[in-house]
Amino acid sequence: MLKDPRPGRVKTRLGRDIGMTAAAWWFRHQSAALLRRLDDPRWRLILALTPDTSVLTSRRWPTHLTRVPQGRGDLGERMARQLRVLPGPTCIIGADIPGITPKHIVQAFNALGTHDAVFGPAPDGGFWLVGMKHPPKPMLFKNVRWSTPHALADSIATMPDARIATVATLSDVDTVTDLARF
Repeated sequence: MLKDPRPGRVKTRLGRDIGMTAAAWWFRHQSAALLRRLDDPRWRLILALTPDTSVLTSRRWPTHLTRVPQGRGDLGERMARQLRVLPGPTCIIGADIPGITPKHIVQAFNALGTHDAVFGPAPDGGFWLVGMKHPPKPMLFKNVRWSTPHALADSIATMPDARIATVATLSDVDTVTDLARF
């Protein structure tokens, strides 16, 4: 899932530390590097973009990749929609995690062989990856406290009967302190 890297619309917490233009620049280059790393014949890479108009207008992303709109709603509604409409086992990742490698994606898909869902936890209580074997139930991601230390636990709570696996814990970049680690 990607936001069009416009200053003031992407990585705003990082932007408060380094400036909105610099934060958007970082996100654009981080996302491009991630897409190059993960463009792999073992899976189909699809870009779920926001705002929806960027599906047609953005020239920032590789043209050979399928683009779909994220649609309206909070993060949970947008992720649940992608998990419902995309075929087969599906994994969703954010683009602001510099440490993601193809090995992590393979581990997530392998976990879906014996589990209903998989999460890639983040140290801050959120997650960098969510994957599901089957389309989600309607309550998926309802009442999740996004951007808090409770996001992963709240998300798991919306899947009471699911067999859930976890893969590697990876960090995202939200602040200048996070950026300095990479």
